[in-house]
Amino acid sequence: MRRPTIVDIARAAGVSKGAVSCALNGRPGVSEATRTRILRIAGDLGWAPSSAARALSDGRAGAIGLIIDRPAMVLGVETFFMRFIAGIQEELADGDTALMLQSVDETSPELATYRRWYAERRVDGVLVVDLVRDDPRVGALTVMGLPAVAVGGPEGTGGLPCVWSDDGGCMRLAVRHLAGLGHRRIGRVAGPENLVHTGVRTEALAGAAHEHGLPPPVVVHTDYTGERGAQATRDLLAGPEPPTALVYDNDLMAVAGLSAAQELGVAVPDHLSIVAWDDSPLCQAVRPALTAIRRDLSEHGRLAASLLLDAVAGGESRRVPAPPGELVARTSTAPPRN
Repeated sequence: MRRPTIVDIARAAGVSKGAVSCALNGRPGVSEATRTRILRIAGDLGWAPSSAARALSDGRAGAIGLIIDRPAMVLGVETFFMRFIAGIQEELADGDTALMLQSVDETSPELATYRRWYAERRVDGVLVVDLVRDDPRVGALTVMGLPAVAVGGPEGTGGLPCVWSDDGGCMRLAVRHLAGLGHRRIGRVAGPENLVHTGVRTEALAGAAHEHGLPPPVVVHTDYTGERGAQATRDLLAGPEPPTALVYDNDLMAVAGLSAAQELGVAVPDHLSIVAWDDSPLCQAVRPALTAIRRDLSEHGRLAASLLLDAVAGGESRRVPAPPGELVARTSTAPPRN
């Protein structure tokens, strides 16, 4: 079906294109009765303003961008991004700004996409996720002049505003819980090593283990997929001193790790306790149900979108903490049996 135009509205209302333009853009030149009639007819025809035309008139694209370095299949089942995006959409719902979402596999195409979006006036600003050490995107976006909000930090974000969560605090909650149950050999199935939040969690894990008098935990890095999470679990359990507890960096790997342990005949929680990050319906659907770190991921997304809209409007750069996480204890954690 062809998209209705100003010409269609003018024809239906029996007025000139100039009158329609005045009515739709809130400018003087038509009576209030005529304006009301034109707006009603435009609504009946399903007319909506062109984002390209709006960009030419006021410089606004009416959209914000989000690029995620994940394969589409992983993105569709990863709890963090599903709820984070839901929070973004909630913040944008009452306004006239849309979300432009794209998944990529490497950082280079991401920078190229930012430049194309900026040159073509596709977006008014972007959310930057999965910060890496010495992240090239931070400097590139600053030089480009494209408003951006970093999801992570607060260190390593340059002058960009950011929304960050206390990953270190959440990791200390997990270690305290496991140490309190009597576990001494704790392992972790982590995300990519170059991610800033992976490093924050690793440092907190080592520090908390030391505080509780535990030996240094073994950390295996993966790509967040269930396949790699299961293989990392098998490798850790096959070692000479297998861990009695494992902390996973996302729920998908934790569920896959539970299945791998059960296939090896390692009883959960009798001989292996499992903690997932983040809590999700997956954690509650399996048996035993998984102990998990729970964060308000929708609020995290809402805060990020709100901060970006503020940056687009010229607001001051701010660093905003997301709500603190909590540990939800379920039946996948228990005192280890000798």
